[in-house]
Amino acid sequence: MTEGELKARARTLFLDDANAFGCAETTVMTLAAAYGLPEASAAPGAMALSGGVGYCGEICGALTGSAVAAGLIASSLEPDRKAAKRRAQQAATRLVAEFRGQFDAVRCRELIGMDINTTEKHDAFIAGGTWRTVCMRQIEFAVSRLPSLINEPPG
Repeated sequence: MTEGELKARARTLFLDDANAFGCAETTVMTLAAAYGLPEASAAPGAMALSGGVGYCGEICGALTGSAVAAGLIASSLEPDRKAAKRRAQQAATRLVAEFRGQFDAVRCRELIGMDINTTEKHDAFIAGGTWRTVCMRQIEFAVSRLPSLINEPPG
């Protein structure tokens, strides 16, 4: 998939008014689709990662979802588990560094400027639309950067 196709798929999944997929799920599903992996149609393992892990405001779901995707992708590219793990970890490390450089933070709470750790706060966050802009930019960054990072040879 091209960078434009990755971003378009992520937008389709994440910006749906039904809010079926959070940032982490969207990232996993988009990246899995790019590599023809089964997780492209659903990413239940990433459900609780959105909002900084269970809406706790910690590390951004676009990053945790990318880390999950990095493991899936590396495992499909590398027959040796140790080599796949090294590839996934190095790609995730590079992505976190680039993400921090781009957005000056990696914690959800800092990135969106609010806590979403209660149902009421999360509902207000959804109603306010921050997820459509701020979170979408972070997801687009992650899905567009991880493919080149995961394809770099491990060092």
